[in-house]
Amino acid sequence: MRDAFSAFPLVLAMAGSASGAAACKAPPSSAVGFSDDAAASPVTHAEGPGDSAQVLARVGDRTITLGDYVAALEHMDQFDRLRYQAPERRKDLLREMIDVMLLADEARDRGYDKDPVTEQEVREIVRDAVLKKARQAAPAPNDIAADEVSAYYERHKADFHDPERRRVSAIVLPNAPAAASALDAAQKFVDGGSTGSWGDLVRTRSIESQAKANVPIDLAGDLGFVNPPEDAHGLNTRVPDEVRAAVFEVTHVGDVLPRVVKAASPDGRPQFYVVKLAARVDGHDRSLQEAERSIRVKLAQDKANASEAQLIDDLRKQYPVVVDEAALARVRVDATGLDASAP
Repeated sequence: MRDAFSAFPLVLAMAGSASGAAACKAPPSSAVGFSDDAAASPVTHAEGPGDSAQVLARVGDRTITLGDYVAALEHMDQFDRLRYQAPERRKDLLREMIDVMLLADEARDRGYDKDPVTEQEVREIVRDAVLKKARQAAPAPNDIAADEVSAYYERHKADFHDPERRRVSAIVLPNAPAAASALDAAQKFVDGGSTGSWGDLVRTRSIESQAKANVPIDLAGDLGFVNPPEDAHGLNTRVPDEVRAAVFEVTHVGDVLPRVVKAASPDGRPQFYVVKLAARVDGHDRSLQEAERSIRVKLAQDKANASEAQLIDDLRKQYPVVVDEAALARVRVDATGLDASAP
């Protein structure tokens, strides 16, 4: 039963907002009042003007209607909704809705709804509902006017420049002598003065965790692409800053940097890198056509955020907010025993 409860904020709201909430505690002889025929039909919408008011179940003096049931289905993620195509599964859904209503009423009778944590959680649910409505008032990406997209592109052309990117391959060594030896061997491979390959050298000497992974030999030592050191984007957690800068010193694809690069490992220990430029992608200025979709999404998101902000601003004007800063300053958060280095 528990798998469908995650889809029921709407049902909880229904249970809490229906009239006579406190008067439904006397269950009838048959709590589930729906027929096999009603549950067997593939309900995805109410068929006629009166269908949504059809009673599927009576819970005390309360009811769950066809409209309530359809609303619960429509509130689900589309993939969750597919699970209710079978008649028996749709019966299960209705039983779970009844259980939610019964438990919500029992919680109110016990005063759980007055618990500060519960009240805050309810406020957050209805807050999200209000903000969702505010966002729906904003245009979808495809509804953004073409001239607005074009104007944004002209104002932000620099944002649509993709810098040169370089692919790093490396042999990672635990100390400087081992790195110097590996560098000497790597340069002989590159210069054609020795048999073997870069991949063989990576697999036999590198201490990097993926060095012996089951990948093609020409991908051994691959650490992925990086952007230029001055570019804040294109970070790669597998590539230390020192190595990132070093690969942009290499002139030709396939060449090895003629010096060893020292950098810290994730746990702070020094490691030594023999760096090879494996590939290069030239910089590129995206055209308006290439950037259009991302601009539309950005503008739609900005408008949705603005709708939320405007709603909150209007509410703060309607209901003035006064904060007791002195009282707030007296609050202390106990961090005893916490690891300050933990994420």
